[in-house]
Amino acid sequence: MEASTPYREGMSENIVFFDLETTVPKRAGQRFWVLEFGAIVVCPRKLVELESFSTLIRPGDLSAVSLKSSRCDGITRERVAEAPSFEEVADKIFDVLNGRIWAGHNIQRFDCVRIKEAFAEIGKPAPEPVGMIDSLGVLTDKFGKRAGNMKMATLAAYFGLGQQKHRSLDDVRMNLEVLKHCATVLFLEASLPSVLNGGWRTASPSTTIMTRSRSNIGKVICREETSRKSPPTSSTTSNIIGYHRPMTERVKNLVLCKANGSQTLNQLLKHSHSLLR
Repeated sequence: MEASTPYREGMSENIVFFDLETTVPKRAGQRFWVLEFGAIVVCPRKLVELESFSTLIRPGDLSAVSLKSSRCDGITRERVAEAPSFEEVADKIFDVLNGRIWAGHNIQRFDCVRIKEAFAEIGKPAPEPVGMIDSLGVLTDKFGKRAGNMKMATLAAYFGLGQQKHRSLDDVRMNLEVLKHCATVLFLEASLPSVLNGGWRTASPSTTIMTRSRSNIGKVICREETSRKSPPTSSTTSNIIGYHRPMTERVKNLVLCKANGSQTLNQLLKHSHSLLR
C-alpha cells in the first residue's frame, strides 16, 4: 500500500485521477472482482500531484485470479492473497474520492460502475463526484484519428511515454502525462493553425502508429489481455461522455458533469476549455 500526506485545502476543486485493476470474467454470469485501487490528487492550476494512494485488494474468490498474469508487472493470485479486503480499505477509498472531480480513462463506463458495485456489496454508500472528466471521450474526439485506437497503451506509445504497466498508480500517472502531451499539441496547433493543423493527416505510413492485430500479437514480448477498459464499439459510443457533440457543449454539459452552482467547477471549465479547445 502506498499513501502520502493528505492535502485537503480546496478539496472540491482538486481532481482525483483513479484506476481499478480487476479480474476479467471469462464467461457469462461471472463477476468482476476489484484487485487494486490507485489514485492521485492533482491541482488543476499547476498539474502537480498533491496526494496519492494505492492498495492491492483481496477478492472474495481467490480462484478468480490467475496464478500467473499474462501482463508485464501484472497482478497474480499470490500478490493479492495477503492483501486487505475491499471492506478494510473502503473508508480510505471513500475519503480519496468523495466530493472531488473524478478523472480517468473510460471511468464512466467501467471504473465508476465497479466502485458502486463494491460499496453496495459491503452495505456502505458509495463516494460521489462533483464532476467528471473521462479522457476517453475527450481524446477520441480531439486526438483519436492520429493516435490509432484509444487504449492508454497506444496513446502512451504515440508520445513515447513507455509501456503501460497495468498497475493502478502507474496507469493514472501515465493518464495525466498523456493529457499534458495532448493539450500541448492542441495548443501548438491552435497557435499556428495554417501551418500545423492537418499535418498529421498527411503523415507517411512509416510514422503512423500501428495498433495490435492478430497478425502481430505474437511478436509482442509482453502480451496484453483483452482489456476490460477498451474503447466501446460504434454501437455504444453515443452513450459515453464526450462522443459526437461539439467540443464546447461536451465539456460544459457532459465531461465535467457540472454540479449545481459550483463556482470551482466554473473555474475548472475555463481552464479545461483553454487547454483542449
